[in-house]
Amino acid sequence: MAMNEENVILKMTGITKRFPGTLALDNVHMTCEKGKVHVLLGENGAGKSTLVKIISGEYTRDAGTIWYDGKEVNFTDVRQAMAAGISMIHQELSLLPERTIAQNIYLGHEPMKKGLNAVIDYKKMVRDSRELLEKLGVDLDPNIQIKKLSIAQKQMVEVVKALSFDVKLVIMDEPTSSLASREIEKLFEIVRKLKKDGVAIIYISHRMDEIKCIGDCVTIMRDGQYIDTVDAATVDLDVLISMMVGRKIEKMYERNYCKPGEVVFETENLTGLRFRNVNIKVRAGEIVSLSGLVGAGRTEIAKAVFGYDPIDSGKVRLMGKEIKRPVPIKSVANGMGFLPEDRKNEGLILPMTISENMVSACLKKIFRNGFLNARKECEIGEKYVEYLKISTPSAEKTVGELSGGNQQKVVIGKWLETGCKFLIFDEPTRGIDVGAKSEIYKLLDSLTKEGYGILMISSEMNEVIGISDRVYVMKEGEITGELNRGDLTQERIMHYAIEGKERINA
Repeated sequence: MAMNEENVILKMTGITKRFPGTLALDNVHMTCEKGKVHVLLGENGAGKSTLVKIISGEYTRDAGTIWYDGKEVNFTDVRQAMAAGISMIHQELSLLPERTIAQNIYLGHEPMKKGLNAVIDYKKMVRDSRELLEKLGVDLDPNIQIKKLSIAQKQMVEVVKALSFDVKLVIMDEPTSSLASREIEKLFEIVRKLKKDGVAIIYISHRMDEIKCIGDCVTIMRDGQYIDTVDAATVDLDVLISMMVGRKIEKMYERNYCKPGEVVFETENLTGLRFRNVNIKVRAGEIVSLSGLVGAGRTEIAKAVFGYDPIDSGKVRLMGKEIKRPVPIKSVANGMGFLPEDRKNEGLILPMTISENMVSACLKKIFRNGFLNARKECEIGEKYVEYLKISTPSAEKTVGELSGGNQQKVVIGKWLETGCKFLIFDEPTRGIDVGAKSEIYKLLDSLTKEGYGILMISSEMNEVIGISDRVYVMKEGEITGELNRGDLTQERIMHYAIEGKERINA
């Protein structure tokens, strides 16, 4: 793909990086222009994150050359790259939970008061943070502690933090993975403004619909190697997927719809933290989705019915039995499993093995005498590695070393081993590449055929439309619409999410 050499801000050639036992990058090259969005595409494990960490100074390369802003560079730490105008927004949030938004935004480059004894100018830091938040259209009080924010709000703070100093190149690693449509459009407005200001942007995403919306060109990587760079406006998305995964995916959204069975989960006028008068039904063999903008109350419902958060009033029925004052141990015992949005911190024990994670939710059930049976634990791990097609040499591999898609499969296996027949999936494909997404969708479809009932919370509209039997749409804590499969369109879902009309039975 032809580029304007005078406009080039970054040029990388022959980049190679080795880790013990792994060739992460093999002779990779990439060129970025000022005022352009350069999408970096590839499956998990393709080498995208390693490449951008070399650009940002987090890793050093083993071979190759980097030219940045007209000269050859060799950043050996993140501060050097930041001083040169390179900022990175990580997919994995790096905020300090006990500190405020303002303290996080200016962490490491706090404004200081003049004088012999230099101290932080907190008033200026809060004032500048508020101006920056308002400028970027983020409606948050800079004095709020990070721990009080939702994942989507934390993601927007990460964006603001990255833009809190003069930047020439911004790297965005899955910036929309936890955002709903309104927040995504807000982020895209920020991206367009950066482009007008001549800032170059490297944009990593697994959401294929974002490529043509925001990208100018696309570089595809596979197995640590450069595949091609193409024009984002003219390339066919199916061609991109084939280049990325090395095979053709015939059908992304796999569903073999069947006649639903008995009601496995039901709420009646449920009211709690950030939601009220919620009535939901899920039958065996169904995938029922909760859709709506970030902050609509979807995750709060899931946490309340599982027992993480209190319920103020209303009823929860599981397998026809009313569950009074749900707590997680009671929910699991009655057949409910909860797969959280933040699987790394809430769904898995990363330093432990696949086998250990697989039995972590049902230790009492499996090891009734109180003694751990290592052989049985290993057998369970191997069983689900085979059943869920987890890509690993062994069930004794540490979960933290797996890709996002394989980690999600481990979470699924953990709950299947408990015997649960009703599963709540909160953002089931967040941070997962397109090939792994297809596998997760097939897995969800196979679970419905086995009689599982699934309640799914998703911010990906195509995902909701592609695999749901029914959709409840929420706005500001209330259900404003219920749509059957034949009536699912993006326009109808967004109508109820934004306009908040009366609930209908479509």
